[in-house]
Amino acid sequence: MNPSLASLVYACGIAALFYLDRDKSIRTSKALWIPVIYIWAVGSRPVSDWLGGSAYDTGDTAIEGSPIDGTFFAVLWIAALIVLVQRGPRIFTFLNRALPAPIISYFVFCLLSVSWSDYPGPALKKWIKAIGDVMMVLVVLTDEQPVAALRRLFSRVGFILLPISLLFIKYYPNLGRTYEAWSGAQMAIGVTLDKNLLGVITFVISLGAFWRILDLLKSDKKSPDRRRHLIAQGILLVIGISLLISANSMTSNVSCVLGAGLMWAASRPSLRRKPAAVHVLVLSLALGAGLVLLIGGTNAAHALGRNSNLTGRTEIWAAVIPMAPNPVIGAGFESFWLSTWVRDRFAVLIPGLPLNEAHNGYIEVYLNLGWVGLGLIALILSDGYRRAVKAFRREPALGALLLAYVLAATTYCITEAGFRMLHPNWIFFLLAVLEASSIAAGVATGGAPPLNAAPDRALELPARNARAMRTNGRVVAGKIL
Repeated sequence: MNPSLASLVYACGIAALFYLDRDKSIRTSKALWIPVIYIWAVGSRPVSDWLGGSAYDTGDTAIEGSPIDGTFFAVLWIAALIVLVQRGPRIFTFLNRALPAPIISYFVFCLLSVSWSDYPGPALKKWIKAIGDVMMVLVVLTDEQPVAALRRLFSRVGFILLPISLLFIKYYPNLGRTYEAWSGAQMAIGVTLDKNLLGVITFVISLGAFWRILDLLKSDKKSPDRRRHLIAQGILLVIGISLLISANSMTSNVSCVLGAGLMWAASRPSLRRKPAAVHVLVLSLALGAGLVLLIGGTNAAHALGRNSNLTGRTEIWAAVIPMAPNPVIGAGFESFWLSTWVRDRFAVLIPGLPLNEAHNGYIEVYLNLGWVGLGLIALILSDGYRRAVKAFRREPALGALLLAYVLAATTYCITEAGFRMLHPNWIFFLLAVLEASSIAAGVATGGAPPLNAAPDRALELPARNARAMRTNGRVVAGKIL
């Protein structure tokens, strides 16, 4: 097919997906478009690259970042901050009762670490960017219909990024494909600049589509909108699977299968009747995924190491761990790879391999924040898991998704640096933990529909200008922004 004709067909297809997935029974805030645009940017190539700039600038730009990208994100952060301030009582209640202490401690320590960084200015800017991730999550979760907002977030992000990635790969290979610098092998990158980023944005959106499908299959079959929602989400999931196969990112593939398997198992009524079975299931899946990623055989090791032309990640890990400037507190927030000494030293240890991450989320945290930061990440993971289990027992459908994201994020970071600002894995992990926390604390401003209820009607709420609404036995005041 001619690329121009293919572009027209895909554009019509994207419009059709939005049309099929429309839902007039819910009214989310227009502010939801702020995190949607944010994730469009985070989950694709930089804005400066779309505008014709270089994605691999060197010198001062490598430390300070692109001014175009900085301005773009600053506008979104200011818009998100305005929305959160206007939401007043809702955001105060959320922060006061549902913001987990480990997350607060982690971000406070990250801010303190700026003081011992060799690059305090860039480190502080990166910390502010990290706070931007939290603000975007809060815009979603403090919507008066947060579950509906979450559903629309998945659709609006997925209906754009995934089909366009497929279009680029099939019909615009100069945009959608590239060659590895070390092996020369061709790889699919879609709207991103790297197959791993394509893999992670695809797997987090595909998990959302799978959650929607499971929920719709359990809903009232007489619902007039059920079939078209199933078609839209089914197409999105098929595109997601196709992209995961094309990207061939083993870490993302394993994380997606792991999360989907957990959601499918959690949808079984027998599991919900046995609370201890949830822990057994999660532990079994985590151990199995870890074994696949670490010692999963020659093919898995080759797939994991193809970007670095190594048989695995172990050579990188062995090289960078001894280079940590301070094992206790690290190099400072996001500062380790800014050091020219580190880059030069690494070039001596493993020649011909330019690198800006450790390809392991836990080692990456250790390098930047030391054992203290790693301990805080462990607290966030354990506390997030506990809250997600509690959310699952209260709201099984939504809780299963939150559990899946916590487990998938934990697994993903075994072989990729996923606990980083402006990274889809980190953003959706924060979203899962904070939503689980709000449910566990009883301050969620909207509930997930039960598995046997029509999702379109279960989320219906009073009129837009209602002064209050009742949720989980509590009254939450406020208007949709």
